Amino acid sequence: MNKGLVIVFTGDGKGKSTAALGVALRACGHKMYVSIVQFIKSLSNTGEALAIGRLAPEVEFIPGGLGFVQCFGDTKSLDEHKKVAADALSLARQRVTSGSWDIVILDEINNAVHLGLIDLKDVMELVRSKHPKLHLILTGRNAHPDLLGAADLVTEMRDIKHPFRSGTPAQQGIDY
Repeated sequence: MNKGLVIVFTGDGKGKSTAALGVALRACGHKMYVSIVQFIKSLSNTGEALAIGRLAPEVEFIPGGLGFVQCFGDTKSLDEHKKVAADALSLARQRVTSGSWDIVILDEINNAVHLGLIDLKDVMELVRSKHPKLHLILTGRNAHPDLLGAADLVTEMRDIKHPFRSGTPAQQGIDY
């Protein structure tokens, strides 16, 4: 591995986290070490969390959120969300600078920035301070233009059709 890439998966379509998890699976097959730090999401019994537990020690999964922020019945204060996002960012910083990981995935970090849970400047510093051989993947809607500019690879998922709009709930194994 010559140069660690900065990769952004963004857009309003489904598949951002799924794409990052696909990279983690591929890397695990090559005996690479992957750390996944999730922002905002809180469920640890999702399919990805359960499967990743079986891929240890090559892959670790750290849920670092309280769930939806100020929508869908969220009763937690913005300060509570900011606190756990700051904790997740601290864990991410340790992993990004340690030299112990081949890939670090910061799942939903773009949303955390967009919602004001963490500062863009802190994420930009994280990108700049990453170990030179580390691949860093940032997912989530509303990726800031500065992050897009700092990335080596940007993929935008576009929403064309989604079963949720016709009343189909999230499906186990497909959505979580």
